[in-house]
Amino acid sequence: MAEVDVFENIMKRNEEQAEKNKKIIGRALCINIMSSPGAGKTTILERTVERLKKKYKIAVIEGDIATSNDANRIKKFKVPVYQIKTENYGGGCHLDADMVNTALKKINAHRKKYDIIIIENVGNLICPADFSLGEDRKVVVLSVTEGEDKPLKYPLMFQIADAMLLNKIDLVPHLDFNQEELFKNIKKINSKLSLIRLSASHGTYMENWEALLDRWIKEKKWRKKPSH
Repeated sequence: MAEVDVFENIMKRNEEQAEKNKKIIGRALCINIMSSPGAGKTTILERTVERLKKKYKIAVIEGDIATSNDANRIKKFKVPVYQIKTENYGGGCHLDADMVNTALKKINAHRKKYDIIIIENVGNLICPADFSLGEDRKVVVLSVTEGEDKPLKYPLMFQIADAMLLNKIDLVPHLDFNQEELFKNIKKINSKLSLIRLSASHGTYMENWEALLDRWIKEKKWRKKPSH
């Protein structure tokens, strides 16, 4: 029972901090991007920032166990970016709301009027699904090289996601990959999941991802405050 109590306390504290993060994020659209290592999160992020930085004010929070490699890749686009290294917090396999709170303060999210704040979580299809960060939308990236069964093997990640980006579609002709089987598996887990096929390295269908971001930004911007 002690272990259960500790876990429940950790999750409760995380949810409380996530609510505080929402207040700091304010009117910006905050996205939590998750995937297994190597699915192409950072490449998608590079292409997204490159294409949208003139249209929107963007900030990026990078999560990794070690190194600042991903943050360095984003810095070339001259947008605010902060690297979280979970090795400084015990080497966890996910970000939590406390870590993100520190990052939000570093990028001055409470003062600057960002349109989009993108969080790239640690590469993992398990732990990041459990921890809310204060984000508005959760996005899971799956590459065609990972196979069709991942939604069935890691259901929670696909259940909590608002959208899935199927990346590296340029490789489909070279793989034994069944897209229809993947789509069937996704429907079993989350029939409402928005699905976008793209190739970040080639820039193919990135406009569909951008259109979804545009819609999410408008939805948050024009969301009516609850009446009292």
